[in-house]
Amino acid sequence: MEHEVFVPVTVERLREALGDPVRVARAVPGLQQDAGADPVAGRLKVRVGSHSITYRGAVRVTGRDDGSYAVEGDATETRGTGSVTLALTLRLRDTEAGTTLTFDGTATADGRVTELPQDAVGSAVVRLLNRFAEALGETEEEPEQPEVQPETPEAVETPEPEEPPVDDFTEPAIPPAEAAHARRTMIGRSAEEVDHAPPRGRYAPVPAPQTVAAGATLRWAAPAAAVVLASAIVVTRVLRKRR
Repeated sequence: MEHEVFVPVTVERLREALGDPVRVARAVPGLQQDAGADPVAGRLKVRVGSHSITYRGAVRVTGRDDGSYAVEGDATETRGTGSVTLALTLRLRDTEAGTTLTFDGTATADGRVTELPQDAVGSAVVRLLNRFAEALGETEEEPEQPEVQPETPEAVETPEPEEPPVDDFTEPAIPPAEAAHARRTMIGRSAEEVDHAPPRGRYAPVPAPQTVAAGATLRWAAPAAAVVLASAIVVTRVLRKRR
C-alpha cells in the first residue's frame, strides 16, 4: 500500500518526534501503552465499519541512513487467534508550508479482520495513518513562563514611636517600718479576708508601741492631779481662817 499525509509542521520537528518513543506512543490513536514498555507496546482497538477488534502488540520506529524510517509492528487479537504484521517505510518530504509523510509497505493479517469487507479494512487503515501523522505533528505545549513582576523600590523603614517611660515600682510606696508592720499583720490571709474580714486571732494587728500606752496614762493622770491640787488649796484656806 501507499499513502500520503500532509502535516503543517517542518521536517525537523517531525524528526524530533519520531526519535522520541514517548511521543510516538502518544501519536498512535487509542493506544493504551504498557508502563515502561520499550519499544512502544500496549493494547489498541481498531474499528472496522461496525466492528471493532482489540489487538495487543508492539511497534518500532527506526531511522535509516537515507533519512527514511522503518516502521515495524506485530500484534495478536486479545479475543481470538488472529494476528497482524506491519512493515512500512516512512519518508518525509519538505513541501510548502509543511511536510508530506509517505507510507509505503505491506501489511499481512489473519483472523477476524479477513472476514470483513476489504474496502472497510482499507478505510480503517487510512484513518489510522492520518490520525497518527496529525498527532505526530502537533507541537508540544511549552511550559508557561512565570510572569516577571517589575522591581519595586525598597520600602523605607519608618521609625517606631517612642514609648512613654515606664514607672519604676521597685521603690517601696510606704516607709520600711510601716511596710514591715503591714507584712506581719497580712501574712497568711486570703484576698477576701484582707478586703472584708476584720482582723482577729492570729491575724490581729501587732499591739502598738509602749509610747502610745504611756501617753494615754498621762492623759488620765493630769485631771486627777489637778483635782488633788485644788483640794489642797481649799483645805489650806480653811485652816488659815480658823486661826
